Parts: sequence; structure tokens; C-alpha cells
Amino acid sequence: MNKLVIIEQLEKQLALEGHLIGVAAGSGMTAKYAERGGADFILALSSGRYRQMGVSSLAGFMPFKNSNELVMEFGSQEIIPVVRRVPVVFGLCATDVTLHLDSYLDLIEAHGFAGINNYPTIGMMDGQYREALEEAGLSFDKEVEAIRLASEKQLFTVAFVFNAEQAKKMLHAGADVICAHLGFTKGGVLGAKKVLSLKEGALLAREVFAACEEQTRAKQPFYMVYGGPISTPIDVKTMYSLTGAHGYIGGSSFERIPVEDTIVKTAFDFKRAGVSSQDGDLKRHMEELRQHYDYVSFVKEYVAEHYHEDITFSEIARLAHVSRTYLSALFKKEVGYPFSAYLTEIRMSKAKECMQEGHVKLADVASLVGYNDYVHFSKMFKKQFGLSPRAYQQQLEPKQEQDEA
Repeated sequence: MNKLVIIEQLEKQLALEGHLIGVAAGSGMTAKYAERGGADFILALSSGRYRQMGVSSLAGFMPFKNSNELVMEFGSQEIIPVVRRVPVVFGLCATDVTLHLDSYLDLIEAHGFAGINNYPTIGMMDGQYREALEEAGLSFDKEVEAIRLASEKQLFTVAFVFNAEQAKKMLHAGADVICAHLGFTKGGVLGAKKVLSLKEGALLAREVFAACEEQTRAKQPFYMVYGGPISTPIDVKTMYSLTGAHGYIGGSSFERIPVEDTIVKTAFDFKRAGVSSQDGDLKRHMEELRQHYDYVSFVKEYVAEHYHEDITFSEIARLAHVSRTYLSALFKKEVGYPFSAYLTEIRMSKAKECMQEGHVKLADVASLVGYNDYVHFSKMFKKQFGLSPRAYQQQLEPKQEQDEA
């Protein structure tokens, strides 16, 4: 599948659906059903294969196997044959010193892959180990070079970046997707325990996307986010609101976390079938589920549905059947914001979306995002973005008039 055809296809999907989804798959089964569920492209990554073995994605950074050979094997034998309508992207370890990069890219294309992604990536490493790798010439710049060569060969390119400078390099190399990588995904049994908060992740993504916007290029890339604090649909929805990302790429959130939950429950149900103590066991199981209820997701989902209404945190705590103090501490720890700041940021992001849609009265915008007092709305908007709603609307008018023409 030609790069230009893929980009045109993604642009149509973005216009139709509003966002794009990439799925990092470790097996043909994951890839097949991800495509059926609406994934816009599939990534074959070595960490995906290790997830299928029941181990952490971190295994993709260990010398258990040659990453490129592993991806070539399962990608070409399992994923390429079952994915019919969307592109499959090869997770390329570009720092592999045994590769002749130019000819290996030709081999990747010959096996039916539509493009490459820089994974495993040096960007996930830091400290003395990272410094030693850089000194040895095994640097992120090798990954940039791989993206550049692939782009010149008209291969589709998905670039994982970890800061604004890396984003600029990948943009100049011709990357079609700039994806702000926020670290390994939280959640489930094998998920990362220490991750960026939603606030920190959103800040990093905004810095990455803003750096790209500052650069001159005929065609801007698709902006996407990956990993870290994002593990549920409501996390993705929140990140869209906070960053303006065009889409989300996920691995663990599509194939590990759902499988963990489903298999545990299915095994439990079969184990207890016909057992006289089933009811007692089920009650204990339900109690365990209640103890691990995701209160933070409940808050985020409530805000996503009711941000335009008069919301109080006390009422949300009451609906969740948990103390306000406990919920407040839990929310701030995971999300990185106090609830009031989070609600304000969501509302302000929604206000910008409303204004970008066209000519809307600012008083109506304020009301649509939960503010009956326009003066208060204006003050909060200016505090959030550094300019008044009217000034922001005036910035948009030339573009809106051009679009109408």
C-alpha cells in the first residue's frame, strides 16, 4: 500500500470519525480483530509478541531475541496474511548494528509491510545507560535516519518521540505520524506502576505538537499519543480534549488488559460452574471487584458527560459511594490536577472546539461549557490560554473565512 494512498485514507477517516486509532499487535488474532473493530493501522512490535507470552512489554528492550527478526517472523507470517484493509507497520530497531538499513527497508517492503515505526526506541532509556549508548553511536538519531530513508522510499512512517526536539527531527525526516510516547501503559497485572499523571502526559504531548506546528512543512503530520496514563477509552477522550491529538496508538490497552480481565473472569466462571458454594464465592469475587473499583475513571467519565452542567465534587463522591476526601486525594494523585483545575481545563478545551467550528456567539459558548456567567468564563479562558475568548475568536476568523471561500 503506497504511502500517499495511506495518508489519503487516514485523512478521510479523520474527517469521518474525528480521530484515528493505531493498534500495536503481537499476534494475528489481535491484528485481525483490531482491524474488524475499526483500527486504522496495525503496528507489529516486538513488545507485542512478549505480551502474548504473558510478560511485560519491557521484555522488548532485553536481548532475549533479535527484535527485527522476531517482528519479521510473526509480522509476515501471522499479521500480514490476516489484515486485509489497513496498513501494517514494522517496528524497526534502527540501532541494530548488524543491519544494512537501506536494503533492510527494501526487505520490509517486500514482505508486505506498508511502513516502519521506531521501536524498540532509545527514547525509552535514560541515565548512564543512555549516555553510554549515545557515546557508542547508538543514538536516537539512528532512528531519525531510518524514518528519513523510509520516507524517501515512500514508506509510511510512524515516529515515537519523547520531547519537542525529537519531534522536530522526526518532522524534518518526513514522519507521517508524530506520536508523543508517554511511557509504558498503566493498568492490569503487568502494567507499569510508575507512570506520568494525565496532566504531565498532556503537557508533554502539547509541547511535542506545538514544536511541530512551529516548523515549516508543506503537509503537517498526524498527531497521536501512546501509553503512560492512557489505558481506557475515557483516558483517550480526556487526552483528546487536553491536547488536540488526532488519535491514539495502544498496545497493552487493546490486547493485554482486556485479555487479562476476560480470561480471569471466564476461568473463574467455569471453575465455579455447578459448585454448591458458588454463590458464596461469587459474592467474595464481587467484593474484590468493588474494592478495586476505578473511582478516578468514574470521575473522568462523569465530567465527560456533564461538563456543561453545574458539577460539584461532593455530588460526584456521593454518586461513587466514597468519601470526598479520599476521592479528592486519589484523583489528584493519578491525574495530577485538583478536580477543579481538571474540570476547568476540560471546559476550556471544549470552548475552543466550539469556537473552531465556526461563528458562534461567545455567550452561547460559555453556556455550552457550563458557565452561566460570561465574565467568569472570559476570565477563566484568558487565565488558561493567555488571551480573551474574543481575541482567540479573531485569530480564527481568517482561517474560517478561507475555509468558507
